Amino acid sequence: RRKLMRFLGSKVIITPKKDKGLGMVKKAQELSKQHGWFLARQFENEANPAFHAATTAPEILKDFEGKQLDYFVLGYGTGGTFAGCSKVIKANRPSVKIVLAEPEAAGLLKSGVKSERNPDGSAIGSHPAFNAHPIQGWTPDFVPQILEKGLEEAKHDEYIAVPGPSAIQTSQLLAKTQGILTGISGGASMWAAIEMAKKAPEGSVLCVILADTGERYLSTPLFESIAADMNAEEIEISKSTPGFQLAA
Repeated sequence: RRKLMRFLGSKVIITPKKDKGLGMVKKAQELSKQHGWFLARQFENEANPAFHAATTAPEILKDFEGKQLDYFVLGYGTGGTFAGCSKVIKANRPSVKIVLAEPEAAGLLKSGVKSERNPDGSAIGSHPAFNAHPIQGWTPDFVPQILEKGLEEAKHDEYIAVPGPSAIQTSQLLAKTQGILTGISGGASMWAAIEMAKKAPEGSVLCVILADTGERYLSTPLFESIAADMNAEEIEISKSTPGFQLAA
């Protein structure tokens, strides 16, 4: 992921692991102030959910126009997709149930504890319920202001905690069985949708957001078990015909 960003011309500044996601945010604030750089403030910027309200939600509603839709399932990073989509979907399809998921190891919403905020809406400190989890892109160590406001406008109907290993396994299964190359967060969302489907009335229709592609996860635990070289089974397949074999 860092290589991809640098390949695209970006400068990648790494912060200490102990400072968690909030450390990255505060470093970005420092750099913005020092150099006069634009700071997106994606955790507080209302343009984030507004874009999803204007684009993502209408696309979903259009795709399901005249069709059954019972559940809308997703996780959260900044909270922009949830905040923007949920209120629009609820306004147009009140019967649709919103299902919000977060990592089992980092139950910030489950705890019911809000993040303390600075005047600009950014979090002051790390949330007490946060623990490290492998679902990259989901649930930083604070409750984003965008998410908090979104929950006030359109509260979720169902909550699902996703185990990290299940997210990884589901992402791998999506690739092997469905040809869908998604990241760990996509696997987490699909796992949440499957769990919701188990509880939902038979015949229910669920829409789930898979927010990222798997190509950005090559150096993560998602690909840890995937070798580049041939394994024993593949070597035996190669030997099943006489030609074009690698030297031993």
